[in-house]
Amino acid sequence: MPAPNEALLVIDIQNDFCPGGALAVTGGDGIVPGVNQLMDDFATVILTQDWHPAGHSSFASSHKAEPFTTTQMPYGTQVLWPDHCIQGTEGAAFHKDLRVDGDLIIRKGFNPEIDSYSAFFENDHTTPTGLEGYLRTRGIDRLTMVGLATDFCVNFSAVDAAKLGFAVTVRTDLCRAIDMDGSLAAAMDGMKQAGVEVR
Repeated sequence: MPAPNEALLVIDIQNDFCPGGALAVTGGDGIVPGVNQLMDDFATVILTQDWHPAGHSSFASSHKAEPFTTTQMPYGTQVLWPDHCIQGTEGAAFHKDLRVDGDLIIRKGFNPEIDSYSAFFENDHTTPTGLEGYLRTRGIDRLTMVGLATDFCVNFSAVDAAKLGFAVTVRTDLCRAIDMDGSLAAAMDGMKQAGVEVR
């Protein structure tokens, strides 16, 4: 039987992050069969879903800027993304082959003024999503993370979880990265420094 204190966190395996999507991660759909199989090893499965309103402040189009440039927000530097994962659209939906019979779906990035990479906090690093409280209430203290993208949402989620005192493992074989300007190498180093087991 899966250990009751362990959970699998499946991060943002949505159409817009898969090939053909607005912010496609190379090979993003290739991890789906392995993730589905891994779900059987955990008593608790939690999925996250990027869930932006139209005109979100992290969209390049909202600033009349080129995608993948940056701007300064009150909470720091923000990458400006192509419009993606807009609430209720096909792009925001989970990949059609992904099992979505988990215990909880955490939707993030719904505040129009602030982006949210982490499953635990918005990008100001202080506004919580509620996931920590859910895990504590369930007695869960060990997390395995998979999904998209390694260097952004997986990375931020893993580092935040480790800082909160959870034991965290990232399965890189079941993640894919954007890898923009060295972001993957930086994320891998940052996760390891935070005490995340990266394998």
